[in-house]
Amino acid sequence: MAVASRLDTGRAFARVLLPTLAKGVIVRRPAVTALGEKVRADAAAVATMRRFRARYGPEPLRLRVTGRSTALLLDPVDVARLLADSPSPFALATREKTAAPAHFQPHGVLISTGEERARRRAVNDDVLRPDRIDVRGIVADEADLLLRHVRSTGGLAWDAFAQAWWRAARRIVLGSSAREDVELTDMLKALRGNANWAYLHPRRNALRERFEQRLQAHLVRREPGSLASLRPPDELLGQAPHWLFAFDAAGIVTMRALAMGGEGEAGIWESARLWPTTPVILRESTELTRWHGTWLPAGTTFVVFVPYFHRDPDRLPYADSYAPDNWPAPNDPGLVPFSGGPGICPGRDLVLVAGSTMLDALRDHLDVPTLRAPLPVTLNHFGLSYFTRK
Repeated sequence: MAVASRLDTGRAFARVLLPTLAKGVIVRRPAVTALGEKVRADAAAVATMRRFRARYGPEPLRLRVTGRSTALLLDPVDVARLLADSPSPFALATREKTAAPAHFQPHGVLISTGEERARRRAVNDDVLRPDRIDVRGIVADEADLLLRHVRSTGGLAWDAFAQAWWRAARRIVLGSSAREDVELTDMLKALRGNANWAYLHPRRNALRERFEQRLQAHLVRREPGSLASLRPPDELLGQAPHWLFAFDAAGIVTMRALAMGGEGEAGIWESARLWPTTPVILRESTELTRWHGTWLPAGTTFVVFVPYFHRDPDRLPYADSYAPDNWPAPNDPGLVPFSGGPGICPGRDLVLVAGSTMLDALRDHLDVPTLRAPLPVTLNHFGLSYFTRK
């Protein structure tokens, strides 16, 4: 297994990892996201990864990080192995991932381990099935109201879309009584902003307590027709913040799907492939593991830079094109818009239903300047806007 030169280790951080972190992993930073689109940051990152594979081969590339064992994956088969063998021996609760979500959901399944993780994962798998409540009906209601706004103003921009999307999200998770509780999701956004800095930002425990108290007040109602109605509040208080957080990413995926003329669930899948909202997947080994003849120590951090695997023209002839026929069963193990294996996003199907319902409700009423291939590798959703169809 190759070890990157110090110069290439620097390139891995400067061109791949740090620009991704700068855009905001937990909540997107508008100014940095816009800059990333302007300078084609993700295209440069994908090109850097391709050069690493050409120079070092397909095996995981060990980076020279003082005091840490870190491996950058370069082959989709290794991605499949890493995700399939999670959470043991490849834990989801890495040091970095634990530090970030702890700001707003210290008891979430994403950063749990052992029996506690299994119990919380079972709750997520049970509650987040899209057939448990009328997700399509809720989203269709909000889409109809949004279209009235679009017709009155003549267009749709991100801010108006996001407001409608969050109303739908609060209804789905907590019920119609929470529809207008903007303060709840604003507090969550503030906590997520701190989480962008992981362990570099002090935790705002007082703000989190106020957020949890407000969230608890919604959960105890167990309003029929909401996810909150499906389990006791004490089982959901630690999980619901992540569900709300995930709806932000789902809204981004939906707005981008509009930009390329996407349709149905395949349009949501493709938007998430072309512009993954989880651009870096991390795992940490819990024991000594063997990779292509090399033993890596316990505590090794494995890094999957998702845009590379989704946009590699050396492997994918459709890398920069809209290719809805890929889904729902892609023939490439490196296509992981919702992660994979036992750690796959438990809300994937709910996101597909909600996103495709909004997408299909809006697309025929908007004059969308459809993007053409080659599609940009970075797409700033904050800057997207559409006009009503004449």
